[in-house]
Amino acid sequence: MTLTAAPPPAADLRRRTAAPAPRRRGPAHPLGSRVVVNGLLLIGSLYMVLPILWLVFAATKSASELYGTPGFHFGSALVQNVADVLTEADGVFVRWMLNSLLYAGVGALLGGLISVMAGYAFDKFRFRGRGALLGAVLVGVLIPNTATVLPLYLLASSVGLTNTVWAVLVPVLCNPFGVYLARVFSAAYVPDEVLEAARVDGASPVRSFVSIGLPMLTPGFVTIALFQFVGIWNNFMLPLVMLQNRELFPVSVGMSIWQGYTLPQPEFTPMVITGSFLSVIPLIVAFILLQRFWRAGLAAGSVK
Repeated sequence: MTLTAAPPPAADLRRRTAAPAPRRRGPAHPLGSRVVVNGLLLIGSLYMVLPILWLVFAATKSASELYGTPGFHFGSALVQNVADVLTEADGVFVRWMLNSLLYAGVGALLGGLISVMAGYAFDKFRFRGRGALLGAVLVGVLIPNTATVLPLYLLASSVGLTNTVWAVLVPVLCNPFGVYLARVFSAAYVPDEVLEAARVDGASPVRSFVSIGLPMLTPGFVTIALFQFVGIWNNFMLPLVMLQNRELFPVSVGMSIWQGYTLPQPEFTPMVITGSFLSVIPLIVAFILLQRFWRAGLAAGSVK
C-alpha cells in the first residue's frame, strides 16, 4: 500500500506562490516637506508665545528698567508693580477684573448653552423656515461685531439699559458662530438613530436633548463656551459705548483708560503692562482647567 502526501491547502499554495510585497524605500514623507511644516509650526508658535513672554519679563520691571534693560531680562519691581496695580484708585483694577469675570463667565455659560440648543434644533428638527433662519445665522457670522455696536446701543437706549450690566450681558448671549459650530457638532456626534430609539422609548424632545444630546455635545459646549469667554473678555467696543460708569468697566476698557495716562505720567507704563499681564491669567487658567473635556471623547454620553 502506497502512502501519498495530501496536497497543501489552496490558501497555503497561494501564500507560497504570491510575490513578495515591495519593500518601501525611503521615508514616508520627504525630509524637505517635514522641515517646511515644522518650520511653519515653529514660526506660528513663536508668533503667539513671544508677546506673552515679553509681557512676563516686562511686568517685573520698573519704568527705568523697562527702557534701560534688554526686553527678555527680568527686573526687580514685580511685587511693587502688582501692589501699585491693586491699590491704584482704591483697588479699581480688582473691580474691573470682577466685572470681566461676570461678563465673560455668565456670557460664556448662558451664551454657550443657547448656541448648543439652537444648533441642535437646526440639525435635528424639521420646521418651516428652517433654511431661511439658518441662512440668517450664516450671514450673522460674516458681520463683524463692531458693525453691530451702534444698533445695539440704540436698542439698549430705547429700553433704558445703557450704563447697566445688562447692556453688556444681553448682546453677547447671541453668537451666530457658536450656533453654526454647535450645528456642526450635533450633525457629527449625535446620531439620529439614538434619538429615534429614545423617542420609541417615550422620551420627549426636551428629555432627549437633556439626557442624550447635551451629554454628547459636552465637548462642543466647552469649545463654544471658551470661544465665548475669550471673545467677551477681549471685547472692547461694546462696553466702551454702552457704559459710562467707571465701576462697571471691564478690564479691557480700564486698561485703555490707564494707557491714556502713560503720556503725561510715564510711571503708569509699568502699571499698564502689569495689569495686562494679570488680565491674561484667567484666560490661561480657563484653558488649562477645561482642556480635559476635549480629551474625554466627543462620543461621551452615547447609548451603552
